[in-house]
Amino acid sequence: MTEVSNKVNKVKTLAKLYLESEPAEISDQAIAELCDWLWNEFQTTPLNLEFSWYERYANAAEMFDDIKQNHLWVSAENYDTSLGLNPIYGFIFQAVHDHDHYLTHSDFSLEGEIAAYNVTAMRATSLDIQKIIYSESVLRPAAYISLGHPPISKIVFP
Repeated sequence: MTEVSNKVNKVKTLAKLYLESEPAEISDQAIAELCDWLWNEFQTTPLNLEFSWYERYANAAEMFDDIKQNHLWVSAENYDTSLGLNPIYGFIFQAVHDHDHYLTHSDFSLEGEIAAYNVTAMRATSLDIQKIIYSESVLRPAAYISLGHPPISKIVFP
């Protein structure tokens, strides 16, 4: 099997896990822990974050150029409130995730998403947070890549 074929199969497998899994049951305690963790991550993110409905990065290199200037646009298109959280936590999650792309020098391919996830997960304070991040940072992007458009947002623990 070729490397390209392996990558396609990996995307399809992870996308299927996301698309065919039922939304996870997440306890109020886990959500509170996630919010606390995200807030602490936000406190240590050394960037000037700006919300935008319209600004989009065409690629990781464009985003990295902004980050080198201590600036990051966070697009409303890239996060939502599928956990029923205050939207600020989706904003923070996206900023933390994008900064981890920068720290790992990883693009927006599935391999890049996995690299960013691995760095983020090492800082997570619990398995529940790691699973939520995995759903959002690896499984959901795999579904996006497979479908060619954003999937219906949900958190899954396959």
